[in-house]
Amino acid sequence: MNRKILTLTLLLAVVPGVATSASVYKWTDENGVTHFGDRQPTGSKAERVNVRSGTSTDASGNRQSPQERLQNMQEQQNEQAEQRQETAVEEARRKQREANCATARSNLDVIDRNARIRIEENGEQRYLSPEEIAEKRAEFERIAEENCGPEEQ
Repeated sequence: MNRKILTLTLLLAVVPGVATSASVYKWTDENGVTHFGDRQPTGSKAERVNVRSGTSTDASGNRQSPQERLQNMQEQQNEQAEQRQETAVEEARRKQREANCATARSNLDVIDRNARIRIEENGEQRYLSPEEIAEKRAEFERIAEENCGPEEQ
């Protein structure tokens, strides 16, 4: 009877250690989905996860130093800041194009609705001649064509 109890006690003490010593791998696929598994995937970089502490290392066993992790984090933040800057520049360019388009169309509408157009030059007001009106129409049509269509890369 004592031998059975001793064997059972020894078995209960060893089994949890064996069960938790199994490796768990973590990897991210090409769609950005994170996976966990007991086998290291082929063709993708995986990290070995310590089940007890929750920390991970490269599957090769290499750990990054705190300085390397800090440098990697700073590089990622710099890349994100550059992307935000590019996005802000593109948005400003798009808004300027929209404003130019709206102004050109508004001016074309004014030219089409009015036979006589009055402008102010050097503090004096005068009417545009038919030739000047045609020049202004051509100028506003060019501006509308440049800014109202799809942006060229």
